[in-house]
Formats: sequence, structure tokens, C-alpha cells
Amino acid sequence: MSITMVAVACQPRLPESFTESNKQPDIYPDYKDVTVPVNMAPLTFEMANTVEQMVARFSVGDEELICDGNKIQPGRDDWQQLVSKAVGKSIGVEVYARNDGQWTKFKPFNIYVSKDSIDPYLSYRLIYPSYVSYEELTISQRCLENYDESVIYDNILCSEEGKGQCINCHNYQQYNPRRMQFHARQNMGGTLIAYDGKMRKINMKNDSILSAGVYPAWHPSLNLIVYSTNNTGQTFQVTDPNKIEVFDTESDLIAYDVERNEVTNIENDTTELEVFPTWSPDGKTLYYCSAHFDYNGAQHGKEIIRRRKEVKYNIYRKSFDPQTKTFGERELVFDAAALDMSATLPRVSPDGRWLVFTTGKYGVFHIWHRDGDLWAIDLKTNTPRPLREINSNDTESYHSWSSNGRWLVFSSRRYDGEYTRPFFAHVDGNGRWSKPFELPCSDPDYHRQFMKCYNVPEFMKGPVDVRPQDFADVLKGEAIPVKYVPKLSR
Repeated sequence: MSITMVAVACQPRLPESFTESNKQPDIYPDYKDVTVPVNMAPLTFEMANTVEQMVARFSVGDEELICDGNKIQPGRDDWQQLVSKAVGKSIGVEVYARNDGQWTKFKPFNIYVSKDSIDPYLSYRLIYPSYVSYEELTISQRCLENYDESVIYDNILCSEEGKGQCINCHNYQQYNPRRMQFHARQNMGGTLIAYDGKMRKINMKNDSILSAGVYPAWHPSLNLIVYSTNNTGQTFQVTDPNKIEVFDTESDLIAYDVERNEVTNIENDTTELEVFPTWSPDGKTLYYCSAHFDYNGAQHGKEIIRRRKEVKYNIYRKSFDPQTKTFGERELVFDAAALDMSATLPRVSPDGRWLVFTTGKYGVFHIWHRDGDLWAIDLKTNTPRPLREINSNDTESYHSWSSNGRWLVFSSRRYDGEYTRPFFAHVDGNGRWSKPFELPCSDPDYHRQFMKCYNVPEFMKGPVDVRPQDFADVLKGEAIPVKYVPKLSR
């Protein structure tokens, strides 16, 4: 039916004549009925299909904000003023769209505003899908309170003609951007550790360990990093919907003392593939994943690819004494293999209550598996369950907790099946999850045009202030060789 209403005395103005729809608008990104932190940048959106014009009215009580154009892009100051009125409540959103000169008013929706803030920065690796290239690769950071993005390090700075460099596995101690590490492989490779203004390039390779360390886990209070060491390969698949299979033929766990520059083995069973270490928030438990695999022949790479669907990772933990720096025996936490699944990437919430991890039918690198889903274990009751509230029909993979334990960021391919984008979900103290929302951009169409993946999203309490060139200067220098010890020094 056609309705006439009195024009609102402000600019821009709501349509005076329109037809009402009984459906909510089909918008991109989908911000309908999501929960956002009080300090998040404005949510911008557009209609999923082309329209001539849009108008949106945001309201909280007597406060309102009206935006119009081909896209809805609230200003930051106006948005913050509105959000401040909606803490613990919701913002009502009315959307109007014009096609063929006719306006339609859609059924309104809400944006809920949590009093729980989010860490102000997020860092991630930006990379083309690996079946394309990794010649252009950065570790970048984004301020979540606005749209500012900057490069932490760019691999081009140490790449030469015919000699490329890959960078990966950035990690921080307790969300501290001044205590950071990342790896460089191939040309000028090494592990770069930046600690309170000092930087070193470490050669983690040693005859007593399998390989240089990857997948780091910095201890919450000690200057100690646990890594996995991996002999990794990948295959490109023609007919399988999972285009790439990444696998380890061997993998162990090592511990690295940053101050003493000493490394030792923690787990190195040749029939176990150990990977993805992570600490409990009190630093007294180390969680990790391991798959039992017995080889029948000498060509391990070919065999594990042929038998890849037999590789099932379980989640284990080991006690750790911070005083003596000794580890206990391993203990099974989640028997994924018994459920005919594989579990990877365990991450414990800062309050120690929840263990979130990724599952798939098999294997270790679920970011390339379309059945990748997030699960959680309530560590009070040891009850596991799939997080259906935040999973999609496509890949959910790498995830990290905010420092207050109320937000989870994770990578998802839910929109196009090709590119991972960061999504955020709120969880309350009782384990109730909100609908996830995509990282907001100043232009809502940005991610539909951006042809790189976001990998390894990590929260930070502030920005990394080291210049990319300063990192490059250190990487161009000689690496300090690590010293192997049978056990960690006290």
C-alpha cells in the first residue's frame, strides 16, 4: 500500500511517499540484528542489488541519524554520538530504497550495542589465494575504531629478482604490540623478534630440532615462546572442491627462551604430528594438537597425500611449571578422531572458561576445507559443541580472542567461498553468542572488490610503531644462531 508521511525537518530527508515491504532489506554486508562493541567504527552498507538511491534512519529514543546516497556511510562523530546513547540497548534501522523512481520502505532491524569494548587494533596477513601468488604479501594492522590501515611489514622490502620472501605467523605477548615476532622464509629468512624496542633476527634451525619454528605461542608472563616445527607440503587439486591440501609430513613442539636464545624439544614422537600450541591464560597449561600417523614406506609426502583422509588431529594439553620451566605428561582434551573429525587451532578465552577450535573431516589446514567449522568446549564441564550460531555453510578457520574475552575474531569465506574476511562475534559470560558481523569498511563495497585474503587475525592493544623499513633492515642482517639445550634453564 502507498503511505504519505510528514517530511522530517532535517537533511537528508526521508521519502514522503513509499510502498512498505514486509521483508527486511537485503544489505551487504549483512549487519541486520548484529551486536557490536561500543567503540567499533561505523557500520556502512549498501543494498545487495543495485538501486537508484538509499535512505537509512538510525534511531535511539529521541536521537536519530539519517543518511542517504547509493551507499549508507555514517560519519564517525555522528555514529559515536548515536552509539553512546545505545549502550546496552539497540539502534533501530529503517531502510528505504528507490528503483524505477519508486521508493520502498523495508521492515526495520536492530543493531545491538554491547557495553563490552573491543581491542582497538587488529593485525592480519594480506595475501592473494595461494593458488595465485604470494609475491605481494604484507602483515598489516587496522584501527577498529576507525578505518585506518597501515603496513607493519611488506615482503617486497626483502625480495629480489628471482629471490622472493614469504612472511607469516605474527604473534604478540599478551596483546602487546611492542612484544612481537614473525617469521620470514626463503630469501633473508629468519625469525624476527621485537621486544620493548629491541629487535633481533634469529636462525631457529638446528640439527637437534626438526626445522625452524612456526605457529608461535608466547607465554603470558615468561619470555618464552613455544613453536611447532614442521616439514610442510601442499598439493593443488583439480576436481576436489577443496582446491589446496596443505599437510605436514613431520611436526614436533619446541620451546624457545627469548632471553637466553636457547631452544629445546617438548614433543618429538616420530609417530605423532604435533602442531598449533597455545597457552592457558595463567600460563600453567599448554594446549596443542596431535595426530597419530604410522608410515608404511619411505616416501612420506606421497603417502600422507594418498592417505590424507586418515589424518585426524586431537587436542591435548600438558601442565607447565613456570618456576622450573618443566612440562608434564600429555593429557587428551578432545578426541576428535573418535567422532571421525580432525580438530586444530585451540584457543583459550582470557577467563579460562572456553576453548574454541576449528574442526574438519580430516587434516591440519582447515582454512582450505569448505567443511571447516568452529567448536567450543566449556572447560568447567568439559562439554564440546559446534558453534552453530556463528558458523556458515563455508569455511570458518583461524580465530583469536579479544583481551577481555568478550569478542572472537575469525576468518570466514561465507560470502563468496574464495576470500577469507575477518568476522566478529560477541559472547557473554554464559556462552551465548551473537550473530557475527564483517569488519566494517568506509566503503561497504570494499571487500567485494578486494582480491586478497585476511589470514591470522590477531587483536592488539595498540599499533605496532616500528617502521616496515626498520624490520627489513634487521632481516637483511645476519641471523643469530639458536643454541640447543636438553632442557630449559631455570
